Amino acid sequence: MSSQAASNQKDDYNLKDTKPELGERWPHGGQRGWISSERATSTYDLVEQMLYLYVRVVKAKDLPPNPVTSSCDPYVEVKVGNYKGKTRHFENKANPEWKQVFAFSKDKIQSSMVEVYVRDNKMVPRDEYIGKVVFDMHEVPTRGPPDSPLAPQWYRLEDKKGETKVRGEVMLAVWMGTQADEAFPESWHSDSSSVQGEGVYTIRSKVYVSPKLWYVRVNVIEAQDVESRDKSQPPQVFVKAQVGNQVLKTKLCPTRTPNPLWNEDLMFVAAEPFEEDLVLTVNNKVTSAKDEVVGTKTLPLNMFERRLDHRAVHSRWFNLERFGFGALEGDKRHELKFSSRIHLRVCLEGAYHVLDESTMYISDTRPTARQLWKQPIGILEVGILSAQGLLPMKTKDKDGKDGTDAYCVAKYGLKWVRTRTITDSFNPKWNEQYTWEVYDPCTVITLGVFDNCHLRSSEKPTTTGSGGKTDSRIGKVRIRLSTLEMDRIYTNSYPLLVLKPGGLKKMGELQLAIRFTCLSLAHIIYLYGHPLLPKMHYLHPFTVSQLDSLRYQAMHIVAVRLGRAEPPLRKEVVEYMLDVDSHMWSLRRSKANFFRIVSLFSGVISMSKWLGEVQQWKNPVTTILVHILFFILICYPELILPTIFLYMFLIGVWNFRNRPRHPSHMDTKLSWAEAAHPDELDEEFDSFPTSKLQDVVRMRYDRLRSVAGRIQTVVGDIATQGERFHALLSWRDPRATSLFVIFCLIAAVALYITPFKMIAAVVGIFFLRHPRFRSKLPSVPNNFFRRLPSRADSML
Repeated sequence: MSSQAASNQKDDYNLKDTKPELGERWPHGGQRGWISSERATSTYDLVEQMLYLYVRVVKAKDLPPNPVTSSCDPYVEVKVGNYKGKTRHFENKANPEWKQVFAFSKDKIQSSMVEVYVRDNKMVPRDEYIGKVVFDMHEVPTRGPPDSPLAPQWYRLEDKKGETKVRGEVMLAVWMGTQADEAFPESWHSDSSSVQGEGVYTIRSKVYVSPKLWYVRVNVIEAQDVESRDKSQPPQVFVKAQVGNQVLKTKLCPTRTPNPLWNEDLMFVAAEPFEEDLVLTVNNKVTSAKDEVVGTKTLPLNMFERRLDHRAVHSRWFNLERFGFGALEGDKRHELKFSSRIHLRVCLEGAYHVLDESTMYISDTRPTARQLWKQPIGILEVGILSAQGLLPMKTKDKDGKDGTDAYCVAKYGLKWVRTRTITDSFNPKWNEQYTWEVYDPCTVITLGVFDNCHLRSSEKPTTTGSGGKTDSRIGKVRIRLSTLEMDRIYTNSYPLLVLKPGGLKKMGELQLAIRFTCLSLAHIIYLYGHPLLPKMHYLHPFTVSQLDSLRYQAMHIVAVRLGRAEPPLRKEVVEYMLDVDSHMWSLRRSKANFFRIVSLFSGVISMSKWLGEVQQWKNPVTTILVHILFFILICYPELILPTIFLYMFLIGVWNFRNRPRHPSHMDTKLSWAEAAHPDELDEEFDSFPTSKLQDVVRMRYDRLRSVAGRIQTVVGDIATQGERFHALLSWRDPRATSLFVIFCLIAAVALYITPFKMIAAVVGIFFLRHPRFRSKLPSVPNNFFRRLPSRADSML
């Protein structure tokens, strides 16, 4: 690849400025007048105004029967130029009610007439119809919010010639409006004219609300009177708890006793309304391979108290049911003979952002309990304008033409939004605007573009798509709100990048308009010093393994609940938006994180190199100036801290002119995506557990051992240096510690009787001495430190 081509490709991955015509005024009526700008920009001012011709088909009455079938199976067909929209048909109904709206894009209308046909589903030939109503486009009125909806009217049906009125009437309303019209979300769109019937409901724009999540903290304390079937020896038991498909176990009680003690916490995630119960099972460890159930208890989650703060929760005793006799209701003999019980402390804790706690993509900080919600500090408005240059995701069987049926999903906090699906377009225009309340500026909104693979069964995926059974990923964008200037409109085109086994691929661009409006600047400033999580999360912290498990279960619950909506937000979409695979092993991610760490120390390394050059007198002028500054600070030590802070202030002011002017976007260089080896990508996209051949797995295992060995060495070296510091006073090396203790005593006396300025001057002059007075051998302190012992000697 030439250098010019590589440069063009790099620029293609960057953010681009766009200049959409936002908040454009609406045309008024059939004339070329205009509505006032105040009304035009009152709602949809972050999107380009799109004109639509709306036709509302309400109902019909007194339709004549078909002379052949003696019945009437009516439906309505709305025709504007080459676009046709059809309602569902009714069986043998002369007075049907459809209540359906059709929206035709004004830019694509090539006709001056609107034709509404009332047809019979069984009429032959197919071009025959019961009657029609024709409207002149120039006579169609224009309306826009806050005007009330246009009242529908009854229209007499006409014959083919339009001269004679036939039997029957249809109730219609026809007007010109924009996407701000309240009928827009529920209407059939000419942008997706190939979708008819029930499929229209699956392509409409929708807003979804993620279920409220609760932590279920089960503190298993103890049990009493636990009996095993073998009376000759006491039981050795453990407790298994289950909530839905989440199963956790306590540790095995170390002693055999009928009164075991655990005092162990088990953490679950549950969604409200609760559909699962807490099922406890007490098991006896008979052998290493055999367990027996000695008691069970099923508890509904609604019975437990909800802990909204860090107050203590009262424990309760619950009687266990003997396994196998739970269905024998009213049999008191088993209840009297079986008196085992378990001591629990169970509560529901607000899951603040369980989906995000183990990542840096926090999108919500509101507690689950509504009574703990505070006032929002800002409003986030996002205009999803369009996509450009999308790649074909599937091939149709009918004519072999490639196509893409794209829609966009945005997720922030509990609110998910999905735009309408625009079929057969590589440059779809949505122009839909959505709003979120913001409770913390240090949060992230995620937007993803997908291909709808569930519209027609005749579609086959291309090599670009991921299959016809799941909605294919086209790309994703993350934007951190704290990086946005307040009350500024950002209009940018974001590259949609997807990493595939064959390498990095640009799937197109997503054009957005974003505005973060501040409601309380003082509150925002206060939040920067406020803990991110409530006090309870710091008093009772979760382990890393618990966070991983809870996050995975929460994603599963959210995917299931959103998948039950109509139309469903599918599992593959939810998982991609929530980065379900972000914790899987990837050599590419490991390299990226390694170089992120290296870049953090680049400033320290540059400073150390500069000090080394000063120390070696490579630039005598610079070294002399450093001497002068050093002696000034020695003479006036009270200027040291002000000088440091003044220096940082000047750096901050100097960097202001180079501040980022655009929101963040996917950085291919930072992600190490462009330089990833094909085999590394193949490993990253491999299933878990692996589906590769034995030789490939062996090669990757050897490579992983090599990489892990280098990481192990670096971590060991860091641990060794820390253990040597600890060994200075730990007396692991008695002679070394004796020397250090004596040195500390002498140093204390010397520092006490010697002025600090003199000591600082001697140290500084010694450090900045000329190279001719230096030795190439290591210094005495360095030699002493390297000889200190570490715990590496005790490693096997």
